[in-house]
Amino acid sequence: MARNPDDPQTLVSTGWLSDRLGDPDLLVLDGSWHLPGSGRDPAADFAAARIPGARFFDIDAIADPGSDLPHMAPPPAVFARAVSALGYRDGMQVVVYDGSGLFSAPRVRWTFRLMGVSRVAVLDGGFPRWRAEGRPVEGGEAAAPAGSATPRPNPAILADRARVARALATGAAQVVDARPAARFAGAVPEPRPGLRAGHIPGSVNLPFAQVLDPDGTMKDEAGLRAAFAAAGVDLGRPVIATCGSGMTAAVLALALDRLGHRDHALYDGSWAEWGRGDGPVATTGG
Repeated sequence: MARNPDDPQTLVSTGWLSDRLGDPDLLVLDGSWHLPGSGRDPAADFAAARIPGARFFDIDAIADPGSDLPHMAPPPAVFARAVSALGYRDGMQVVVYDGSGLFSAPRVRWTFRLMGVSRVAVLDGGFPRWRAEGRPVEGGEAAAPAGSATPRPNPAILADRARVARALATGAAQVVDARPAARFAGAVPEPRPGLRAGHIPGSVNLPFAQVLDPDGTMKDEAGLRAAFAAAGVDLGRPVIATCGSGMTAAVLALALDRLGHRDHALYDGSWAEWGRGDGPVATTGG
């Protein structure tokens, strides 16, 4: 299978990263995160085995401390402190991977982009592909020299509930839900307690796995276009991506960036916010 072309602002291969390990202007981040109830501890996994030189980006900790929703986007000052402590300096190239293949790393990339960082890419296939290829790993404590980050927020790529409701009422944007089809249809319970089943009325479903190949890498351009078309998404119009908690919506945002689609945003609260309220909920179709 032909590999995706390397692009340091969206997606890079394991070979691209391997050739650059040790570069002082490169920061590798493990952005692993798992759904509630998975029984997996990403910090423990990171301590046991990681790409050499990587630092752990804790998605639940580098978040808005004033929100009761899960891992909402951090305020600029919180982001700056956290990534500076991880060794990030303005102008560095960032590569993010995760332990699932291509699941939560795009959320970390989106967070950097929200703070105005463009030189940030996801590792295609993530840590599973890295290990499958027999590439080096390390474990133990991970020390990092202090960095210095200067956020330049890009709020256009962040959508709140009001923006989503307005988009649906006016047709200003398509709302695309990245959750699995059974959750979108309301056929199974949500993994977080207290949330209703179903989806935002008027939204369409493109499960994030549909933009990935069976080996966990992202589909090529033709495959991505076909996936969006099959879901009824018009790539000539604006898009707001949503999911369970703003995690896999970032996979769709990454796919859109790969296609050169620039007019899209991510609904940060996603179903964790919409599904707990008293607003309208749909089941089965759109």
